[in-house]
Amino acid sequence: MPPISISIICKNSIETLPRVLEAVRPLVAGSGEEAGEIVAVDSGSEDGTLELLERAGARVVRSAWHGHVKTKQLALMQCVKPWILCLDSDEPPDAELCKAIVEAVRENDQRISGYRVNRKLFFAGRYLDHCWQPEPRLRLVRKGYAAWGGIGPHDRLELLPGSGLERDLRGTLRHDSFRSFSDHLERQASYAKLSAYALFERGERSSVFHIMTTAPAAFLKQVVVKNAWRDGWRGILAAASTAAGTLMKHIVLTELTMRERERLGTETSEEPKVKVKPLGSDA
Repeated sequence: MPPISISIICKNSIETLPRVLEAVRPLVAGSGEEAGEIVAVDSGSEDGTLELLERAGARVVRSAWHGHVKTKQLALMQCVKPWILCLDSDEPPDAELCKAIVEAVRENDQRISGYRVNRKLFFAGRYLDHCWQPEPRLRLVRKGYAAWGGIGPHDRLELLPGSGLERDLRGTLRHDSFRSFSDHLERQASYAKLSAYALFERGERSSVFHIMTTAPAAFLKQVVVKNAWRDGWRGILAAASTAAGTLMKHIVLTELTMRERERLGTETSEEPKVKVKPLGSDA
């Protein structure tokens, strides 16, 4: 089996990283050149994450945080094995997915340059099988055939033009994203600001109309289209948090839009204009 590199970015990930390292241990087993590797880019951990990585035999690259896209690209470029599995520090692959990865790498079909996996949120003891589903992510790629893109913090791994085919793998990439929805909402606020500024830099704008419509639409999409209600209270809260994140993003983006219009003198006043009659006129 061609050796695999496991690419991970982390910072203070002691709560979730142990499960990830345990899950990928069979994927990097071996000796000498036949062994795989774990490459971790760490951006300033102080909670025991570095010691955990060292005990797992990982090669640690210490780096300042350059944003989600650039930091993940740095980790990808540090990998040296023929196949690279890109993970976050809270994404342990389940046993079925690990088996599918081994089979795909062993087969080594030259027509295929990347494999998608399905990621599922694991929260309060169970998976969300409907809300945010399906969530395919390209994560297993040939070295030199893919790069990280997207708009931070919503990064996306993509095959380079002309690289080859993508295929899906069975199994689940578990996502231990947060412990409580209060923690999640706090993160959503931070992500909403980052996303709004990134969208603004790309030339996208928002309005009061978007504030009024996009959040309800995001909630209904998860509850009605994705059947989030079938996940019980977990699904309803997840759908509501999606709406909250969408709302916060458009609030920030609308403020940036309106301030820009004021600077450029193009904002249209919402107050009705009063027609002043000329002096001495009965009109």
